[in-house]
Amino acid sequence: MKIDKINLDGKKGSIEVLDKIFSAKINKKLVDNVLYKTNANYKGRHAKTKQQNEIAGSTSKIYAQKGTGGARHASRKAPIFVGGGVAHGPKGQLAYKKRKLNKSEKKLSIASLITEKNKLNNLLIFSDFATEIKKTKEMHSIIKKFELTHSLIILDKTSKEKVEKSMRNIPNVKVTDINHFSAFDIIKFKKVVFTESSIKELEKRYS
Repeated sequence: MKIDKINLDGKKGSIEVLDKIFSAKINKKLVDNVLYKTNANYKGRHAKTKQQNEIAGSTSKIYAQKGTGGARHASRKAPIFVGGGVAHGPKGQLAYKKRKLNKSEKKLSIASLITEKNKLNNLLIFSDFATEIKKTKEMHSIIKKFELTHSLIILDKTSKEKVEKSMRNIPNVKVTDINHFSAFDIIKFKKVVFTESSIKELEKRYS
């Protein structure tokens, strides 16, 4: 299929793209599953409490089993005592397994989201950046001109080197490349922007 392409001067053209990326079946259930796993893996689990067997101290019985009139107890390490172990507390990062995402899940979810952005007219393809843009003010005017104030911008290597510095301090805009974006990034931003070369790099992964 063909899709519109635009350069910084506003001149429009077209580019041939793969149907299985830009006109794919939108699988919302798969996307939800991928986002759930992605968010779960982002979450840090650093809290750690000591269980009864990790508490330092004597393991001797605190008083006789019978004849005291009180409840039976073993050592002071039991969770019911102050300073004892914590029952069912957080166990730290190592106790949790990361939820695995296989390659087909990642690819299909990204294709679904890109297709949806395309249908909603929230997908834009630029020609590769031919000249370096050094000033943030100049880049800000470009973003304002094309209404990209809340966008994920996915660039090819050459374009990224030429414009990344000028985009660093612009809020609500994320600049990345084909190797460092996820389904979560596409959902987070209203618009998604590719360059012509980054589209070709993306298609290589699907071919």
